[in-house]
Amino acid sequence: MTSPITRPRTLGPLSIAALAAVAAGCSSGSSTSSAAAPASQPLVGLFRLTPGQSTATGVTGTYFRMIYPGGNVTAGKFFDNPDSTATDKSYTPAGPGTAGGLVTGSYQPAPNPPFDASGSSLATAIIQPQSFTGIKFGVATEPVDKTTSAAVPAPTITNKNGILSGQIKAIEAEWNKLYFNQGSPKPDGSSPGITSPVTGTYNSATHDFVLTWASQVVGGPFNGFTGYWHLEGTFVPK
Repeated sequence: MTSPITRPRTLGPLSIAALAAVAAGCSSGSSTSSAAAPASQPLVGLFRLTPGQSTATGVTGTYFRMIYPGGNVTAGKFFDNPDSTATDKSYTPAGPGTAGGLVTGSYQPAPNPPFDASGSSLATAIIQPQSFTGIKFGVATEPVDKTTSAAVPAPTITNKNGILSGQIKAIEAEWNKLYFNQGSPKPDGSSPGITSPVTGTYNSATHDFVLTWASQVVGGPFNGFTGYWHLEGTFVPK
């Protein structure tokens, strides 16, 4: 017998419509998946600080370190603060100030006057002023940078997939009737020396955070030194 000839099958109107619907569904699903990708989330509110605590291996919680010119964040050389309460004097532990910590989206300026008669800072909102070589330093965020007279934005911190970034141009350390911009980047957008971007981690379930950055001092008695900041605590949304 002769084998029957197999003819190509054709699709009817209904089959074509069905395939079109499937294709549209796949396209729609792809678009939805793309749209669902996590976006950056501004964290506006209070970064409430956990006090620094001295341990056998360093300091946990919130603290400050000073790096000599030519040093780096990992190996130093670090400046020893004789007034530090930590076993390792290169760490200066800090505790939350009257506001509880660092606020984003608005400023926390120093009071007027900003210093007492001995030159110790009266800026108490962000951290409790800490003694540094016999004089207390405080931290404030000012709308006009005291060292450059440049207008600067209020601090902003953003969370993306648990990784923090942002800008803190407005942060100043105030000590001995002097001002030291400790922002990152600097008011003009630069990052001199080993100034490093604000970075950190965030747990969206517990709101626990860690924020770190380095900022080189430009001008004044500590010119070329770099401040390293480690803030740790719990974020409280506004």
